[in-house]
Amino acid sequence: MEDCVFCGIAAGTMPARIVWEDEDFVAFDDIHPQAPVHALVIPRRHYRSLADDVSESLLGRMCLAVTKTAEVKGVAGSGYRVIVNTGRDAGQSVDHLHVHILGGARMSHGMVNLVEKPEE
Repeated sequence: MEDCVFCGIAAGTMPARIVWEDEDFVAFDDIHPQAPVHALVIPRRHYRSLADDVSESLLGRMCLAVTKTAEVKGVAGSGYRVIVNTGRDAGQSVDHLHVHILGGARMSHGMVNLVEKPEE
């Protein structure tokens, strides 16, 4: 996709600190890290989110890319959190499927902090 920053990173036309890559995926450090280790894994092919028609094969290979990235970043042994935001309410800020890998420090037990509480 022409105006997608992550497509630009995958194509090598946008700058990023590449951590790991293969023919299908690129992993790079997040520019606004939320943990000592914060990397993103993206498919080279553009998918908006998990809501797109994403194959099981792609998702399985993406999970393998996540584990390889965690190894390269040095958090595979100590543990890491994997997050996929889908849509605006979930906090997806770039419309290109991506997985966050966060680690390098002990994380809190809770996983969700709501900006707004839903009406009951």
